[in-house]
Amino acid sequence: MQNAIHTDRARGIHSISPADDPWDPISSLRQFGRHRLTSVEMTLTNLCNMRCEHCAVGDTLVMTEPDKLPLDMMLQRLDEIEHLQTISITGGEPTFSGKAVNEYLIPLLKYARSRGVRSQINSNITLDYSRYEAIAPYLDVMHISFNYTHADDFHKVGFAKSGHPVARETAVRMYERMISNARRLTEGGLFVSAESMINFRTHEKIAEIHQLISQMGCQRHEVHPMYPSAFAADLPVINKEEMRKAILRLLDHRDPSLWMLFGTLPFFHCSEDAEDRELLARLAAEPLVTVRNDPDGRNRLNVNLFTGDVFVTDFSDVPAFGNIGTDRLDELFERWLTHPLAAGVNCHCPAASCCGPNLLVKDMYYREVDFLARKAIL
Repeated sequence: MQNAIHTDRARGIHSISPADDPWDPISSLRQFGRHRLTSVEMTLTNLCNMRCEHCAVGDTLVMTEPDKLPLDMMLQRLDEIEHLQTISITGGEPTFSGKAVNEYLIPLLKYARSRGVRSQINSNITLDYSRYEAIAPYLDVMHISFNYTHADDFHKVGFAKSGHPVARETAVRMYERMISNARRLTEGGLFVSAESMINFRTHEKIAEIHQLISQMGCQRHEVHPMYPSAFAADLPVINKEEMRKAILRLLDHRDPSLWMLFGTLPFFHCSEDAEDRELLARLAAEPLVTVRNDPDGRNRLNVNLFTGDVFVTDFSDVPAFGNIGTDRLDELFERWLTHPLAAGVNCHCPAASCCGPNLLVKDMYYREVDFLARKAIL
């Protein structure tokens, strides 16, 4: 992979680092004094070669799909966003269709690169390396999911909802290709961020998963608790104590040279639980560890590229509240901020650099709590 990455310095923007995470809404909140639309996520496909048990959008996956909206329509709507800083492309598997890669994915990434906008795709990177090599020169972050300690984990988790048996040998080949692709991409200069979920399968072996991610050469390990939503609503849920222990175990055994990013945590500085606050204090003190505020509904909207419908997030139970066929995205974001659900989580604590819980966290743990009336205990 030759010249996979144009240097950030040449592009006149800062490198992605623990000190500069452009997807965190706290940055634009500080810049503008209020939440602004700076990020757009686009659902490019509902095709995927896997059927993971934890997939939040698994109920939308299909074997064939209709045509997407004209690319020019999406580009026009992106052009209209005054403060656009990042785009994310998700699915399904965004690289599943070579036609979609060439006619939609690469043009979107080129658009972002030409505008100085950061880009990320969410991929399982289990396909041929050439798919990812083709997009690497235009991409900032390759975001992958990694929740396994060996190929049998991958086989069990990755095809749990396939509806038909998948041979172990097939899963092993895909697992090995995923690891090989991650190593080749990072060696070629692409920023690869591997996300793991803390859930009933991973919470006791999260440190082992972390070590594998480090060995793959990934530049960042993202860790998010799994919440029961949409396709994954029937999975067992661990409690906050198990979640807290998993995070502490990970901090005790992590690679100190690898950036760790935690997100959607159910722990807050305004909590009356001293253990929650102690955990957050340790996270803040650890080198190369950051806690990201959730962008969904704060500085980001999701666009379905088949229908044009606009959502808070691609797996939210909140119905679409607009369509790019008729509405500008900046205007839809302002409309969202007046929604009662948005008002319930639209809090900001400058002392703790916190934007409060997202909708899933509030519904699961803090349904009756008014975060606007709470203050950080520091």
